[in-house]
Amino acid sequence: MSEVKENKRVGMISLGCPKALVDSERILTQLKIEGYDVVPSYEDADVVVVNTCGFIDSAKQESLEAINEAMNENGKVIVTGCMGKGSDAQTIIKENPGILSVSGPADYDAVMGAVHEYVPQQDISDDQDPNHYSDLVPAQGVKLTPKHYAYLKISEGCNHRCSFCIIPHMRGDLVSRPISDVLKEAKLLVESGVKELLVISQDTSAYGVDVKYKLDFSEGKALETRMQDLAVALGELGVWVRMHYVYPYPHVDKMIPLMAEGKILPYLDIPFQHASPKVLKAMKRPAHSEKVLDRIRSWRERCPELTIRSTFIVGFPGETDEDFQILLNFLEEAQLDRVGCFTYSPVEGAPANELPDQVPEDIKLERQQRFMETQAVISAKRLQSKVGTKQVVLVDEVTPEGAVARSMADAPDVDGCVFIDGASHLKAGDFVTVEIEEADEYDMWGHLL
Repeated sequence: MSEVKENKRVGMISLGCPKALVDSERILTQLKIEGYDVVPSYEDADVVVVNTCGFIDSAKQESLEAINEAMNENGKVIVTGCMGKGSDAQTIIKENPGILSVSGPADYDAVMGAVHEYVPQQDISDDQDPNHYSDLVPAQGVKLTPKHYAYLKISEGCNHRCSFCIIPHMRGDLVSRPISDVLKEAKLLVESGVKELLVISQDTSAYGVDVKYKLDFSEGKALETRMQDLAVALGELGVWVRMHYVYPYPHVDKMIPLMAEGKILPYLDIPFQHASPKVLKAMKRPAHSEKVLDRIRSWRERCPELTIRSTFIVGFPGETDEDFQILLNFLEEAQLDRVGCFTYSPVEGAPANELPDQVPEDIKLERQQRFMETQAVISAKRLQSKVGTKQVVLVDEVTPEGAVARSMADAPDVDGCVFIDGASHLKAGDFVTVEIEEADEYDMWGHLL
């Protein structure tokens, strides 16, 4: 009787932002194509892959703790991601000299090469296609999100050199994916049952700049490699399309009619980061025009349903009380729907670390609290205006008490929810219409219509 050979088993720890999540999905897809089993526990894994985040120091600390735990619990660890380059990589190797391999973000070949070296599949001969399990993997690949939504990454890297950020150092300059490849992936996702596509990158507005908006063909149709052409094509797939990480370049104005017409969701995720011209100049931020407020008003005139989400940094080096007040005034005038606020955190290698007039930590925290208190009132007011309206929502989860859903104004994980009492007969991925009965500064409650 011949011996039954078992597939090698790999564990995966994925940390960081949605862009890193997509990197993990691609690694897992290739592992499955090559016949590796993906397991959820240290004791069952022949090797553990840790995809790290290095955006801020707290994220780095979380990554180091995850690596240390994997080494202690398993001992065979492959590290990849944003901490896999430069001094961070040296720190990882110094703290854990037994690490098998360390590689940078989106370096799928290096990860798979390390897997092949340390846990090779025993039943693959030299002349056999290593992808011979591909028929067993879904066409859209392995996804770590629920089945009804997925992240669609359209580019790698970033051409900006914001003084507080080291992403270009970690991920390099902008590299746009061919628009035909992006649309092929999107169609496979929709065919698999995905109801919402979340378009992500480091700078979605810059899509195609690096290839000079190269002409490409998707199913015989000519398209330029640019955000607007992509949005139009995605809007024809019959699912929700949500745009993230959009910088307010002038051509973003062309997206608003698509939103007003219902082609893509009336939702813009724009990281303004600050409002003081002086601070924005120190941040080396793009598009810090005094006309931002005018553009927001214009967008809302053309698309009243538009939701604007943004993030801001308080306590940036040199930020004075006057600068902070400018920021609060901007909030009051802009009336943004969803906002996140972070205190400035030095990141090794970021030019902002060398700027004068560093703000004390207690002042950073006090400004953050004042900022969020100001925005909470604005967010609550904007949600209150929706009470009594009818909203189409997408169900994320069903509990014994009812359903947890999201409206067009709510991205997963970062925005609010719509709670529907007594709707336990629904299932995740359902689109339903509700009437909003009440709201607070984050969430809404409603009943089915």
